[in-house]
Amino acid sequence: MSDTLAPQHAPEQATSAAPLVHTRDGALLAQPGESLLETLERHGHRLEFQCRSGYCGACRTPLLAGTVHYPNTPLAFVSQGECLPCCCQPLGAIRLDIRKA
Repeated sequence: MSDTLAPQHAPEQATSAAPLVHTRDGALLAQPGESLLETLERHGHRLEFQCRSGYCGACRTPLLAGTVHYPNTPLAFVSQGECLPCCCQPLGAIRLDIRKA
């Protein structure tokens, strides 16, 4: 059942530009090594989360475009078209369907 496993993407070639995270509020610059959740929090977004490790799935967020990388495969279910910001990192520019609360 491939749809029950989180997509595990190998890191692509490093680029000189930090990935951009596009939300309904604008574009955010991700810092190297930080999770998507950390990027969002640093820019004032407040997402629901419980574990910060991909265990619970509380932070499940629509991923409209782009690719994310999970350094460690999360245990929570992740469908195509969504991501777990607590434990993934953007690979290049991504677009999320979220807005600041």
